[in-house]
Amino acid sequence: MKQKKSLIALALTGLIGLSVQADVKVGVIVGATGPGASLGIPYKNTFSVLPKTLGGEAVQYIIMDDGTDPTNAVKHARKLITEDKVDLIIGSSSVPAATSITDISSELKTPQIALSPVGPAASKNPWVFTIPQPASIMMGAVADHMKANNVKNVAFIGFSDAWGDLVLNGLKTHADSAGIKLVAEERYGRNDTSVAGQILKILATNPDAVVVGGSGTPGALPHVTLSERGYKGKVYHNHGVINKDFLRVGGKSIDGGFAPTGPVMVAEQLPDSNPTKKPSLEFIKSYETSFGAGSRNAFAAYSYDAYLLANNAVAEAIKKTKSGTPEFRQALRDALERVKNVNGTHAVYNMTATDHAGVDARARVLVVIDNGDWKLVK
Repeated sequence: MKQKKSLIALALTGLIGLSVQADVKVGVIVGATGPGASLGIPYKNTFSVLPKTLGGEAVQYIIMDDGTDPTNAVKHARKLITEDKVDLIIGSSSVPAATSITDISSELKTPQIALSPVGPAASKNPWVFTIPQPASIMMGAVADHMKANNVKNVAFIGFSDAWGDLVLNGLKTHADSAGIKLVAEERYGRNDTSVAGQILKILATNPDAVVVGGSGTPGALPHVTLSERGYKGKVYHNHGVINKDFLRVGGKSIDGGFAPTGPVMVAEQLPDSNPTKKPSLEFIKSYETSFGAGSRNAFAAYSYDAYLLANNAVAEAIKKTKSGTPEFRQALRDALERVKNVNGTHAVYNMTATDHAGVDARARVLVVIDNGDWKLVK
């Protein structure tokens, strides 16, 4: 009888131990519906192919769809932190939504890894880290190519929101030093079905090139309209359009268009010495095994890089305190800020107290649309 009681007590002790062992909880917010769905869906897909651990600890991902709506993103972020007790927020997949979440991450002192760039004010939030390359870095590749091809004046058409602002400001950062004059600035909404009026104004300035500050499938609309109007100059996009749906919607009309992107999209064309090649090929193999050959896209790869950073930071933070506590969230934030030489699919990440993007020119290549696919511009 004593032996039986001892076995029961031992079993109960084991159950108690299991009940207090907490997984690392990660709240993921993406716009899997709405105008940004072509980006949000691949962002979301990556979480189904990730390892079941984070930093050596069991992980639980709680995924929510904000419908590409900043108001929904804020509601989800608050619920995830206050009710679900997540240790980390990853998201969202549109600039307005990601930026709106930064107020919540700051208020509730929970680290956020943004899956899209955030505005200048939000980027100063010590709880926010950004995966996608800053527009200023990416538009530098565009300006270099325009200068090398004797582009003297350029027109801009972009979203009438934070993403359009970021791309335009990134272009302006480099235009003067490259000897390029900005001759027109036009805007359009993510849900607009026509930009004919804006394109007519742009064509009236006779620009050598046009830069489009859109993203996802709505980013194709200005280029298609330019082609329909017979425009023969160069058209440049940004890293917000790098997926198959953009190519599908644009069709033949966007052939010859240029865009900066992370190295992952042309991983096989990179030299073996490139530090992003190995993780890129590993990601591509994992993602395309689940979603089909050729399904790789820049946005799914951003989620993978967010995982790599979180994996690195959790491994460090868990040594100091238990997950599910304010102390762990603080330790996780501090660990993210100390990330050094993490080779991702888009960049080599080196965070500091003053730089929560942590990328350099190695995070960009220029590609051209050639027969419905992306080709490296060498």
